[in-house]
Amino acid sequence: MRELLVPEGKSPVLDDVSSAVIRTLIYFDVFHYPLSADEVFANCSGIRLTETQAAAALGELCGRGLVGRKDGYYFLKGKEAIVERRISGSVLAEEFAIRARKYHRLISSFPFVRCVCISGSLSKGYMDKNSDVDYFIITAPGRLWLSRTLLVLFKKIFLFNSRKYFCVNYFIDEDSLEIPEKNLFTATELSYLLPVYNYELYSALIMKNGWCREFYPNKRIVRHTMNIPYGKGRGKRLAEWLLGGWLGERLDTLCLKLTLKRWKKKFGYLPGEEFEINLRSRKNISKHHPQGFQFQVLRRFGEGQKLFEQESGMLLSKTQ
Repeated sequence: MRELLVPEGKSPVLDDVSSAVIRTLIYFDVFHYPLSADEVFANCSGIRLTETQAAAALGELCGRGLVGRKDGYYFLKGKEAIVERRISGSVLAEEFAIRARKYHRLISSFPFVRCVCISGSLSKGYMDKNSDVDYFIITAPGRLWLSRTLLVLFKKIFLFNSRKYFCVNYFIDEDSLEIPEKNLFTATELSYLLPVYNYELYSALIMKNGWCREFYPNKRIVRHTMNIPYGKGRGKRLAEWLLGGWLGERLDTLCLKLTLKRWKKKFGYLPGEEFEINLRSRKNISKHHPQGFQFQVLRRFGEGQKLFEQESGMLLSKTQ
């Protein structure tokens, strides 16, 4: 691990590779999530490197006592407890994944649903007793809000509003695949999506959001064996035919207006900009993240970098 030469009395600065490794561990520490060596390499942000370089940096950082290693996982110094948390969470994630499969097929059978991906904690192979199965859904153009409303009504009526295996909180349509928020959090979530219906459209989504490569130049596209081939059953084809004209268009617009009115009443305390980002509601996008989780994560990530520098007496390089 190289350090930049600095004047006497100044704090040493970690080299770019070591800084990228530390930043990666800091980011995932926000989620109390240790990483394997392969995961550290894949998730090093803003720097292209080799697996050998990442492994060498991890070894040196461990030797300096800045990083810990246990059971094949790496973490910030003093955070050993999160390894057991990840191991137990991985076991639970496997159980959730099996139980959730019937919901993948169910969601894919709804009118105008074109692609279904698992997002959130399950996409990263971790679940706990309070976790939900989150879905990222792509719909046909002009029918996003109708499709979303049908799914939400199904959840409320038949699942008693339980989100455990049916949390549908992010929708875009297939003509609007580029995600507007281009930051580390969004790039991470996109890179971890697991396609479970229509892999081809998922691939188009990843290609359209090539900006993610600026954050994760070492990461490869997901190839997921749980994918359901794209197709339409008889009931789905009939529903789309019935709702494909002016009736479907009017219903879609009505669903958007009613949902937005409800959200403004329920979350009116949010400042205008926060409401726009956390509850983005356009004809081609629906986002329901009222707690502003991405801002919490990015703030804690920034605080974690400052804390590391204070506790270690070493500065992270400016390159990211």
